[in-house]
Amino acid sequence: MARRGEGLEGFGAFPGQGGPGPAAAVRGMREPEVDESIDLAKYLGSLRRRWPLLLICCIVFGSFAFIRYSLTEKEYRSTVTIQIERKRLSLLALGQAGWLEDWWNLEYYPTQYRLLRSRGMAERVVLNLRLHEDPSFNPRAASLTGGELEGLESGTELARLGDRVRQNLSVTPIKDTQLVELAYVSTSPELSARIANGYAEVFIEWGIENRTSTVGQASTFLNAQIDALRAELEEKQKQLNAFANASDYSLDPAGEALVERRATLEKQYNSAIAERISKEAAYREIVDLSEETVANTMSGGRVGELKSEIFGLESEYRSKLDTYTPEWPEMVALSDQIDEKRTQLAQLVRETYREAKDRAFAEFQKARREEQTLAAELGRLAADARNQNEEALEYANLATYIDTRRDLLSELVKRQSETEVASRVQTSRSESNVRIVDRAVVPSGPFRPSLQGDLSKALVLGLMLGVGFVFVLEFFDRTVKTPEELEALFGLPVLAVIPDINERGGYGRRGARGYSYNYGYSYGHSEARGVQDPKRKADEPNIELLPHQAPRTAVSEAYRSLRTALMLSTADDLQVIALTSAEPGEGKTATTTNLAVVMAQLGRRVLIIDGDLRRPRMHKVFGVSNRHGLVTFLTSHVELGGLLHESQVPNLFVCTAGPIPPNPSELLASERMRELVQSVRKSFDIVLIDTPPTLPVADAVILGTLADGVVVCSRAGVLLREDAKLCRERLRYAEVRLIGTVLNRYRSTPGRYTKKYRYYGVYEEPRTNRSSAA
Repeated sequence: MARRGEGLEGFGAFPGQGGPGPAAAVRGMREPEVDESIDLAKYLGSLRRRWPLLLICCIVFGSFAFIRYSLTEKEYRSTVTIQIERKRLSLLALGQAGWLEDWWNLEYYPTQYRLLRSRGMAERVVLNLRLHEDPSFNPRAASLTGGELEGLESGTELARLGDRVRQNLSVTPIKDTQLVELAYVSTSPELSARIANGYAEVFIEWGIENRTSTVGQASTFLNAQIDALRAELEEKQKQLNAFANASDYSLDPAGEALVERRATLEKQYNSAIAERISKEAAYREIVDLSEETVANTMSGGRVGELKSEIFGLESEYRSKLDTYTPEWPEMVALSDQIDEKRTQLAQLVRETYREAKDRAFAEFQKARREEQTLAAELGRLAADARNQNEEALEYANLATYIDTRRDLLSELVKRQSETEVASRVQTSRSESNVRIVDRAVVPSGPFRPSLQGDLSKALVLGLMLGVGFVFVLEFFDRTVKTPEELEALFGLPVLAVIPDINERGGYGRRGARGYSYNYGYSYGHSEARGVQDPKRKADEPNIELLPHQAPRTAVSEAYRSLRTALMLSTADDLQVIALTSAEPGEGKTATTTNLAVVMAQLGRRVLIIDGDLRRPRMHKVFGVSNRHGLVTFLTSHVELGGLLHESQVPNLFVCTAGPIPPNPSELLASERMRELVQSVRKSFDIVLIDTPPTLPVADAVILGTLADGVVVCSRAGVLLREDAKLCRERLRYAEVRLIGTVLNRYRSTPGRYTKKYRYYGVYEEPRTNRSSAA
C-alpha cells in the first residue's frame, strides 16, 4: 500500500508524532494551555444557549411589576412655581419706600425654604383651605360634628394634619434662579392641585402679614405722639387767648431782642424734641422687635455667616446619618461642632441685640438730655425776661411756643402719612416679593406608580439577574463546550467539529430535515437494550451512516474534514486507528462508522472492528448478525475471513463483537488479538477499532497500544473537564499515541463556526435526493 503521508511532514503534522514509537509520541505531546483572556464569544454563546432563563427572569419581574402597578394606589403630583425676590424691610420704616435689597444675606433663601416646610405654614394651609373638613384629605371629618370640626383648629389634631401636609410636600429650588417649585402628591388629582396652589397663596399672605405688623408698630407710636402734641397745642392756644383778652401791653426794644433770643432757643428746643422723639421711636422699635431680627440687621453679615455654617453642618450631619449612627465618634464630633456654632450664634445674637439696644438707648438719652438742657436754658431766659416787660414777653413766648409746636405737629403728621402709605403698599399683593409664576393644574395622569417606568426597570433588572444567573451557571458548568476548551484540556489538536444536527442553522433539524440521533455509548442506554426511538421515522437517515445516506449535509462534510485531518496529521501512515472517549454517550460509534464511510468513499478497503465487548452496537448499525465475531476469533481457531461482513457501503467491511464474554479485558490483551491486528493490516488499507470509554474500563487503553494512533471523541456540553483531564492522563501514562480529538454535537456560538455551518447549510441536498441516495 502506498504511503499516503509521504511529503506531508510540514503540512499540519502534530509535534512528536511520526517518531519511532508511542513513547516518543507521548513525550512530544504539548502540555495543555490555559487561555486566561476574556472570550466574549463564549459568554455570548452562553447567553444564546440559556436564553429561556433570560426570558423567564424578564417575564417574572415584568409580571411582578405589572401586579404591583395594579395593586398600588395611584398618586398624583401637582406643581406650582413661585418667584421669591431678595427683599426686606428696613429696621425703621419711617419716611422710606419700605424695601431695600439685601444681596449679602446668604441665609435668606435657605430660611425661606425652611419656612415653606415649617409646621406653622402647613397648619395655616389646613385652616385656610379648611382641609380638616374635607373627607378626601381627612377621613375622620365624615364622622365628626360641626363643633368637633371647629375644635380641630387647635391642638394636636391640627398639628397632625399639618405634618401630613408637610410629608407630601416637596420644595425644589431651580438652580441659578429665584424660582422655587412647590410640588404636592396626593391620591386625588384635584386635591393635589388645590393644596399646591393654596400653599403658594398662604406663603404670600404670611409675608404680607409679617411686613404689615412691622410697619404698624411705627405707625402706632407716631399716632400716639401726634395725639399728645395736638392736645398740648389746644391747651396752649387756650392760654394764649385768655392772656390776650386779659392783658393790654406793648413791647419795648429791649424786649424785642429777648424775644428773638427766645425764638432761637425755642427752635433749637423744638429740634431737640423732634430728635428725641425720633431716637425714642427707634429705641422702642428695637425693644418691640425680636433679638434675631435686630441681630440680622446690625451684625454686618456675621449672623448670616454663622447660620450658613450651621445649615451646612446640619446638612452634612443628615447626609452622614445614612451611613453612621449618632454615637459614631465622627457624628458626635460633628454634633458638638453644630452645638458650638449654635452657642456662638445665640451669643452673637444676644450681644448684637444688647449693643443695638444700648446704642439706641444711649442716643435716646443723649437727645433727652439735650432737650432738658435747652428747656433749662429757656427757663433761665424766662426768669431774665420777668424783669422786663413780663407780660409782653410772656405773650411772645407763648405765641412762639405754639408756632414751634405747630411746626413739629406738621412734621409728625407728614411722617405718619408716609408710614401709612408704606403700610398700604406692603399690604398689596402686587408689591409682594413672592409671586406665582405658574399655577398648579389638575394632573391628567398618576405621578406614581408608572407602568412604563416600572416595567422598564423590572425588565432591565430581570435581564441583569438573568445574565447573572447565566454567568453563574456557566461558571459552575464544568463541561467542555467549545473546540478551544477541548484543545486546551487535552493538549491535542481538534481534528473535526461535528455540528449538532438538531440545531437550527441550515444543516439539519429534527422534524424539519429528517435526521435523527441513534448513537451514544450505551451503558444503560435504551437502544443498547434493543429499544428504538419511537419518534424516529423509518425513512430517516441514521447518524451512524449519514455520509452514505445523506452525503451532501453539513455533518457529512464535517466527517470528511476529519478524514482529511487524519491523513495530514502525521508523516507516517495511520493504518490502524482506535476511537475512544472519556465517558459513555460521547459519539464513538457514530464517529467510527461515519469515518469509515468517508474513508471507503475514497475507494480504499476499510474494516471496522467492534472492540466494545461489553455493549456492542456495530451489528445493529449495519444490520448484520452478531452470532460470531471478534470474541469467536479470540476464543477459537476460526479463520478471520468467515467473521467479516460486507456492508451496504462499498469497500466497507465490519467485524462485529460476537457473544459477550465474561473477561473482555483479558481477551483484548491476548496474543491472539495482536495477531488479528497484524493480519488485518495486510488485507485492509484502513482499520478502525471502536473501543469502550476510557474511564470506566481499561479496554480502550489496551486497544490503543495495538493501534497506530488513538482519536478521543468528546461530546460538547456533556464531557466534564475533570473527566477530560483524567482521560488524558490515563492514556498518557499508558504511552498511547494520541492523534487528536473530535468534538461531537457542537452547538455553534457566534463566530467562525456559525458562518461555516451556515455556508454548508446552502449545500444541503433536498429530502427526495437523500431518500434516493439511501
